[in-house]
Amino acid sequence: MISRAITDSVFHACEEAASSSISPVEAVHSVTSALAAHLPTYKWVGVYVLKGSELRLGPYVGDPTEHTAIPVGRGVCGTAVKENRNQIIADVRSLSNYLSCSAKTRSEIVVLIREPQTGEVIGQIDVDGWEPGAFDRSDEMLLERVAGLVAPLVSRLSL
Repeated sequence: MISRAITDSVFHACEEAASSSISPVEAVHSVTSALAAHLPTYKWVGVYVLKGSELRLGPYVGDPTEHTAIPVGRGVCGTAVKENRNQIIADVRSLSNYLSCSAKTRSEIVVLIREPQTGEVIGQIDVDGWEPGAFDRSDEMLLERVAGLVAPLVSRLSL
């Protein structure tokens, strides 16, 4: 569980990262970098942008992944969009439709990014952890705040 003080500190670092960048791509990458730098359980942090019925990989920090386009409904990321709800998976090995980005990944959290005016899903923040049960509601709450911060940037990404 992340304490409120750490959550506030990490969110502030994300705000600074987003505001100090020139382009939306740089700003989103700076935010993913800030999350990974400040939270040791965040081993891979990326943003996917929803384009039609497909999620397209945007800026990320971590090992390269072959999953640059994910259909809605497939894997943890696609399921989040299909069900219109965040996902916290304690052990990805328990899922039959899991899309493995890394053999090291054991847990995953996906938080939806919504268009500020309509609430429509426009993307998501995806975080992988190497330990089972690496994420909980405190991570979800932090990432929801970050999703609100990056939503105007994500809506301007052209992938």
